[in-house]
Amino acid sequence: MTLQVMLVVLGSALLHALWNALVRSAADKFSSTVWIVCGAAVWALPLLGTAPVPDVASWPYLIASVLIHGVYFTLVALAYRGSELGVAYPLMRGSAPALTALLGVLVLGETLSLGAGLGVALVCAGVLGMGMAAWRAQASVPTFTVLVALLNAVVIAIYTLVDGAGVRLAGNALGYTLYLFIGTAVLMLLMAVARHRYASVDAGSRPIITTRDGLKLAAWGGAGTLGAYGLVLWAFAQAPVALVAALRETSIVFAMVIGAVFLKERLTPPKLIAVALIAAGAVCLKLG
Repeated sequence: MTLQVMLVVLGSALLHALWNALVRSAADKFSSTVWIVCGAAVWALPLLGTAPVPDVASWPYLIASVLIHGVYFTLVALAYRGSELGVAYPLMRGSAPALTALLGVLVLGETLSLGAGLGVALVCAGVLGMGMAAWRAQASVPTFTVLVALLNAVVIAIYTLVDGAGVRLAGNALGYTLYLFIGTAVLMLLMAVARHRYASVDAGSRPIITTRDGLKLAAWGGAGTLGAYGLVLWAFAQAPVALVAALRETSIVFAMVIGAVFLKERLTPPKLIAVALIAAGAVCLKLG
């Protein structure tokens, strides 16, 4: 993995942590997620003319990814309804690299060097350790929230592999990313309409996000999620999927800082030890 790819992936990690923090801090998690995804699509529309249409060979992967991302964003909203950023985020992101590395080797035929394998293990240990430390510190986390977060880790591993293969067939990472987010926005809008029409309205669990707040979420969160995934998809085309996916999990470091500074979440020694493990893993990935 080159230094350029490594820096791009770290930038993606920061943007990813930022838009997750926006969802966590919003009153209605699902509605805020829909605003953010639609904002990403709005940012994507003007760029369509600058990128070629993905190659036909990538379309099955693109369609599958849209459906998988609909599940992913829904589970993100559900996880943050009952947990802090520092609990749900590590559980969602921490389990995914090990699954991605395993599936990357089995499905895509990728191989990992000893150093890269050690890096994957250290990053996984760090983010999982941080998640468990945060969970112990917040005894009120519902079991359902933990299960949702872990289920989303499986979803993350699946879409990582689907997009890792799809972007290579697409011929252009930007075009693949733009169509992915536009398609996902359409799906999320349909889900939001169905939710509004068929779900019972509970004023206590369904706070209203004003249009003004929604537009802010769309502008900032949309740019963040589009930029985060666009950068990582570009990286998928430059380096092994397992390495990129593992390094991207350093977003938990950024999420921890954001949670402590802006969301007033506690920093503890176990969390700091976990950060050291993640940093060591990043070094191993670079050397590997």
